[in-house]
Amino acid sequence: MNDKRPRVDMTTVDDELTRQELLRRASVGAIVLVYGGFGVKTAVAGAPKFAHRELKETLRILQWSHFVPAYDKWFDDVYVKVWGRKNDTDVIVDHINQAQLPDRVASEAVARSGHDLVATLAPLPQYEDSVINHKDIVQEVTRKRGKMATVAYRSTYNPRTKKYFGFPDNYAPDPINYRTDFWAEVGRKPTTWDNVLKAAPRLRAMGHPVGLGMSNEIDSNMFLMSLMMCFGGFIQNREHKVTLNSKGTRAALTFARSLFRNGMSNEIFAWTASSNNLGMTSGRLSMAMNAISITRTAELQNPDVARKIALAPIPAGPNGRKGLEHVMHTYMIWKFARNIKGAKKFLADLEITYNGAFLNSKYYNFPAWPKAVAKIPAKLAADDASPKGKYKILDTISKKYTYNVGYPGFANAAIGELFDTYKIPEMFAKVARGDLTPEAAARDYHRQFERVFAKWRKQGKV
Repeated sequence: MNDKRPRVDMTTVDDELTRQELLRRASVGAIVLVYGGFGVKTAVAGAPKFAHRELKETLRILQWSHFVPAYDKWFDDVYVKVWGRKNDTDVIVDHINQAQLPDRVASEAVARSGHDLVATLAPLPQYEDSVINHKDIVQEVTRKRGKMATVAYRSTYNPRTKKYFGFPDNYAPDPINYRTDFWAEVGRKPTTWDNVLKAAPRLRAMGHPVGLGMSNEIDSNMFLMSLMMCFGGFIQNREHKVTLNSKGTRAALTFARSLFRNGMSNEIFAWTASSNNLGMTSGRLSMAMNAISITRTAELQNPDVARKIALAPIPAGPNGRKGLEHVMHTYMIWKFARNIKGAKKFLADLEITYNGAFLNSKYYNFPAWPKAVAKIPAKLAADDASPKGKYKILDTISKKYTYNVGYPGFANAAIGELFDTYKIPEMFAKVARGDLTPEAAARDYHRQFERVFAKWRKQGKV
């Protein structure tokens, strides 16, 4: 992008703040506002800070370090500060690497101590007994912004217990990112998985392999579960019964083994969440499945490469195009939180006026309530990336090809445990390496999954 500064729309911080009030705050050193362009730009003023006074409340938040750094800058330095002043609250935000989140969340749950709010990149329904019912927040936002997106609802609501075990503020559509020049050389487009399999050997021979992980990390989890669905394989059915050992799962495992052997390298077994980003932005990989962090990073670090990376929906398989959200960003308020009331208000306010989050994440964060951001297609079309209109496809992907983890059922505690322990990537890796046949893997892991489901069913959570 030409303008590398984060986009800041202060009207989304608080619609009730008047221009005069904002200017008054700027005059004493809080925020300097410059009107024009996409919205209001912000910079930290050099004037003396406010005189110290003890705030009535403190709100502690734990969340990941966003793949789009501009978002954290806006969230920490703009949104949180303005919200905190208006609500007389000292908001403390702690960021950690996304790979460390599951362990940190687990340790807080065991200790019953830590932050008021924790944010995860996938729903964690296995913590349902440790968190509040977020129903009040959902209802408050729904009153003002209409219906929640189906993918968000099915990711955070337990139909068995009638409880919202988390509050989703956003999700990220999961496109494929591919090099148009490399694919043009092989004379194909990655519109179907069959095309990908046929192109992969030539792409690897050119020194540009396909980069799709089979490792214990979130990108591999999302890709492989999506691949299964495209071939008609699902972990569970609508009644939340395990259905892993199916023709569709065996077909997906067989396909992935062929794709690895013919078009990928051993690096995919040690994949991290940044591996496909690095591989694409460096110009080595020909294709990856990821959110737009790949293209946004390339625009900053390697603009020539960025112009050659296109976005497209998940390739079609025998069961069509069925993908997952790349991230279902879900906040949880602990039952032991010290400031439950403040945490509820913080989340409702954030979602009700989500335009600033959408813009400053550079369209990574799609609102869980679609009407929380007006004219999303127009905003995507107006982006100045090359080629023009590059990000318009995200609207189509979000509406037509984005399903919840656990589809066609709801996300539940058993699905959460299997996701958190990376059982699907483990299964695919064993088949790709030749340790198990597709038939044996589908059968063995089906039995493992049944035991996990039985445990959570016994606890009344499935």
